[in-house]
Amino acid sequence: MLLPPALATGNLDIITDAMVREVTVDKKGRASGVLYVDKNTRREEYATARVVVVAASAAETSRILLNSKSPLFPDGLANGSGAVGKYLMDTVGAGVSGQIPALENLPPHNEDGASAMHMYMPWWKYKEQLRGELNFARGYHIEFGGGRSMPGAGAFGGMGDFTGGAYGSDFKEACRRYYGSFVWFDGRGEMIPNEDSYCEIDKDKVDQWGIPVLKFHWKWSEQELNQAAHMHKTFAEIIEAMGGKTTSPVHSDGAKAIINGGAIIHEVGTTRMGSSPKDSVLNPYCQAWEVPNLFITDGAPFVSNADKNPTLTIMALAWRTSDYIVEQLKQRSI
Repeated sequence: MLLPPALATGNLDIITDAMVREVTVDKKGRASGVLYVDKNTRREEYATARVVVVAASAAETSRILLNSKSPLFPDGLANGSGAVGKYLMDTVGAGVSGQIPALENLPPHNEDGASAMHMYMPWWKYKEQLRGELNFARGYHIEFGGGRSMPGAGAFGGMGDFTGGAYGSDFKEACRRYYGSFVWFDGRGEMIPNEDSYCEIDKDKVDQWGIPVLKFHWKWSEQELNQAAHMHKTFAEIIEAMGGKTTSPVHSDGAKAIINGGAIIHEVGTTRMGSSPKDSVLNPYCQAWEVPNLFITDGAPFVSNADKNPTLTIMALAWRTSDYIVEQLKQRSI
């Protein structure tokens, strides 16, 4: 959406199939450019820059910085605080499905273009949290699935639990009866950063381009585990209140209810912004404390992970940082 107008200015060159190895620095410790591998020729190439902006996603951005070692930055670029790669977060997720008899035998109708995501339930238990009635902080929203849109492959899998072994025309009739009566409830919640969730360079493995890869360490805290257990309990109660029955396991143990870290692919954190270079990588404008002409504009600057998808916040922060870069260039501060 933003690339076409940028290209129209004549001030943008796009280099495709470029696998970045590291950000280079000059003798003064300022970012001087980017070293990358051309995926087609497998040759190393180099691009110089007055300002370097890294926006490779939270994990890949950390890999680039940690691989950008030099005498001035022996532990990775802009990593004087030791916080690069630390406080990795993903969205808390858990889900329960169910079958609702009241939705059986509905008349066929065209739902093409209608998305289940038109239904959304925001977090509603703020008062209970303030009264200390919940065993976790923050909250989650609920996303819904279901409906009678055009069935896809596997849409009738598991139907045997409802058809009593029907076959042929009886099975077709059962499919007409039950299709559209299944619903899914998925929770998406906020994760609180912790020191046990982080990524670091794997000393023994490289990718096909010879660049060291990341090794991940992950641990949900009791906050997230309790939140996931609350999701399962809530979704089961909703399904039962609708007169239905759950069709997936309902766990009171949050460790069994929660989806694995990284599975929802909302990774944020790893180069968090802050008010001090002692415990953060970036200042509030996503500018590296130690490298003034280096900026991070993806999910890596996040200091927490809200229950909402991070994309729009990433775009808003990137726009804000871009305005700041233009201002600093005009002032010749970078």
